[in-house]
Amino acid sequence: MYGSMGAGARASVAVVGALLVLAGCSSGGGDKSDGSGSKVTQQPKNSDPFWVNPAGNAAEQVAAYVKAGKKDDAEQIRKIAEQPTGEWIGPENPEREARGFTEAAQQADRAAILVLYNIPHRDCGQFSQGGAADGDAYKAWIDGVARGIQDRPATVILEPDAILHLVNQCTPAQFQEERYFLLETAVTKLKALKNTKVYLDAGNAGWGHPDQIFQPLKRAGIDRADGFSVNVSNFYSTKDSIAYGKQLSAKVGGKHFVIDTSRNGNGPYTAGGADENWCNPPGRALGETPTTKTADPLVDAYLWVKRPGESDGECKGGPKAGEWWPEYALKLAKASD
Repeated sequence: MYGSMGAGARASVAVVGALLVLAGCSSGGGDKSDGSGSKVTQQPKNSDPFWVNPAGNAAEQVAAYVKAGKKDDAEQIRKIAEQPTGEWIGPENPEREARGFTEAAQQADRAAILVLYNIPHRDCGQFSQGGAADGDAYKAWIDGVARGIQDRPATVILEPDAILHLVNQCTPAQFQEERYFLLETAVTKLKALKNTKVYLDAGNAGWGHPDQIFQPLKRAGIDRADGFSVNVSNFYSTKDSIAYGKQLSAKVGGKHFVIDTSRNGNGPYTAGGADENWCNPPGRALGETPTTKTADPLVDAYLWVKRPGESDGECKGGPKAGEWWPEYALKLAKASD
């Protein structure tokens, strides 16, 4: 349901982004100057230890607006470009992408945020349907990600909505046992890496009660993970997300969690039907910028897991899921003033 990754487009964009970064970052600080007055820098490490990709879609949009003389629009999009966001690893080149992003992040003395979204039978046939062809293909893909990360610092958000779709029975019954096994296997593989943190996705404050998901989280390997993620690609307030996360944490051994604050500045959209509230809703705003200085000790970080300005899917005039949509990005930025 999240619409955060267009499989083919995301793979190619991710690889190109990684190569651009590796070619263009020799300063160690991750700065990028494109010669047109645009520059993207890292955030202070003590409060935001995550890597800003200086070759991301938002950074390219800033440069394009500067070149076109649209300075006000450029400054608005800079609000997105200068924040670390999740890098959604594509299905075709997991090792190369994971290596590119983590090497670039390490060069800038930061940790990469990687989002793994390739579970078989993904998204229940909605805008982000797809995923690995079968369990063996998925395990091979995870192996590739792990080889790419190696010992470099990474924070991994593992399979947005995969557990939620087990709970709400959206995932067909014949695939459910395999999904639990694949998630547990992925947690084990990734946690064997020296400097990788893993957060299993655990839905959001608006879909149900923690009683419905804590047992599935345990079956999926939460005990071996660093914790869980909430509000990925969604819009629920940070306050409500903390309350939901704390209730869930109490049921899974006090595990910590991270919150996707990328687009929750105005909270959820409630004027449409349930199917409209998550897909490119109007009137939303950027939320708290990424940081490890949060409002509760159980919250390890506020993260921008969903990349603001990328479409949730072909709804409300949007492009395909995961594609950059500058008009929507501008609205998010302007609404956060």
